[in-house]
Amino acid sequence: MKNLILVRHAKSSWEAPLKDIDRPLEQRGIKDAHLVATNCVDYVPPIFVMWSSTAKRASETALIFAQNILYPVESIIFKEELYTFDENQLEKVVKSCSNFFENVILFGHNEAITNFVNKFGDIFIENVPTSGFVSLEFATDNWEEIAKGKTQKIIFPKKIK
Repeated sequence: MKNLILVRHAKSSWEAPLKDIDRPLEQRGIKDAHLVATNCVDYVPPIFVMWSSTAKRASETALIFAQNILYPVESIIFKEELYTFDENQLEKVVKSCSNFFENVILFGHNEAITNFVNKFGDIFIENVPTSGFVSLEFATDNWEEIAKGKTQKIIFPKKIK
C-alpha cells in the first residue's frame, strides 16, 4: 500500500515585484496553513517522507506543516522538479519515489495538484484551494505502478473555519 498526501501551497503574496518562484506567503496563507496543518494531524501516517517544491510559497507551507505535525524541518526534501503546474511532470516525480517509502507528503502547485488528484483519486475535486490537503491511497507496493486510487481525506481551509 502506498499513501500520498498532496498539499497545495498556501495563499501567496503578489505585492512585491518578484519572480514567481520567489513569492512568499501572505498573512491569510500563513493562518490557513496553520489551520489545515493542525486539523490534519490525525490523518498523517506515523512514518513518512516530506517533499516540497523549491518555490518560496511551497517551502514556507511545508515548514508550517512540519512544525505543526512535529516533523524535523531539516528532513524536508526540496525538489526543483516539483516546481511544476503540469500533472504529468508531477506524476513523473511521484512515480520516481523509492519503494522504501510507503508514505509521502508533497507540497506543490496548481493546476498540477488538482489534475493529479482527479486523475488518481476517486472523488472529483473542482479545484484544490490554497492550503488544500488531499490524501490518496494506492493498492500497490510500487510507486511506478500507481493507478486509480482511493481518496481518503480532504481538508480545505473554508470547510474548517
